[in-house]
Amino acid sequence: MRYTLFGRTGLRVSELAFGAMTFGWGDVDLDTSGPLLDAYADAGGNFVDTADIYSEGASETIVGKLLEGRRDRFVLASKYTCATSADDVNSAGNHRKNLVQSVEASLERLRTDRLDVLWVHARDDFTPVDEVMRALDDLVRSGKVLYIGVSDWPAWEIARANTLADLRGWTSFAGSQLRYNLLERTPERELLPQARGFDMSVFAWAPLAAGKLTGKYRRGESGRLGADGAAADPREDAVVDAVLEIAEQGGLPPAQVALAWLLARPGNVVPIVGATSGRQLADNLASVDVRLDTDAITRLDEVSAPSLGFPHDFLREPVIRQNVYGPRWGDIDNPWSPVR
Repeated sequence: MRYTLFGRTGLRVSELAFGAMTFGWGDVDLDTSGPLLDAYADAGGNFVDTADIYSEGASETIVGKLLEGRRDRFVLASKYTCATSADDVNSAGNHRKNLVQSVEASLERLRTDRLDVLWVHARDDFTPVDEVMRALDDLVRSGKVLYIGVSDWPAWEIARANTLADLRGWTSFAGSQLRYNLLERTPERELLPQARGFDMSVFAWAPLAAGKLTGKYRRGESGRLGADGAAADPREDAVVDAVLEIAEQGGLPPAQVALAWLLARPGNVVPIVGATSGRQLADNLASVDVRLDTDAITRLDEVSAPSLGFPHDFLREPVIRQNVYGPRWGDIDNPWSPVR
């Protein structure tokens, strides 16, 4: 396992993060979860990601027990925002009250005095951005949170939040967490360029599209999506076909192909891998040693290419590029371009 930096900070995080969302689900109890976390740690992984609402708090409780005696070895991340009590209207949202209460409860369940990373789980339009950023900065200054990140926000609001924080000397978001995989590349429209522009790490959740990219639904296996996992979609079918064929040609599990593609993307992309069995996790962890050849990457890029929409597609039209950059635009090399 190699390591990268968490955004514009010196914090070292492994190239694959471990998602503990399944901890506390069904049969994934403490005894089942322990070997999974141990296998991830043995492979060199150090970033454990959970949330206060996962399994109604059971995920944090299990993670806290499993990290006893080795807490400092890991970068421990959790989230706040989503409702934790049906009886308390203030148990949901980005506001300061929910932030403080949620973090205190998470610290107790996780058996620690601090979170290395706190993600804002989703955007709450009721709460002003300046309240969110100032409240987060207060927690960082208190020492209960070391770094902050943002999940499931529009790119323009992340940019606004970080610009506001930079101007006022507050802590800014160092990473963003978003759904990104071969079946969901729409973050390339705004979210990924925004992250690159602000030197933010991108943590990709659902990197295997809830199992679709493993081909298991085609094999009749069960998964999180149930019968919907095998629902016909011509575009998705073409992408899954490509993944399965490349995997077969290389003698690889399909999951490794999908994860290796993500690891090769421009920018600082960290897939979040989770598993309910040791075999699944072993397949995922081995992806760090997979290097797809140019033909495979080109095929996957082309078959999964999203429409970037206006103005991106418009600005890429040759006549528009000639108008904007001049008639010799094709002779100009731009070392800063995110487009490969």
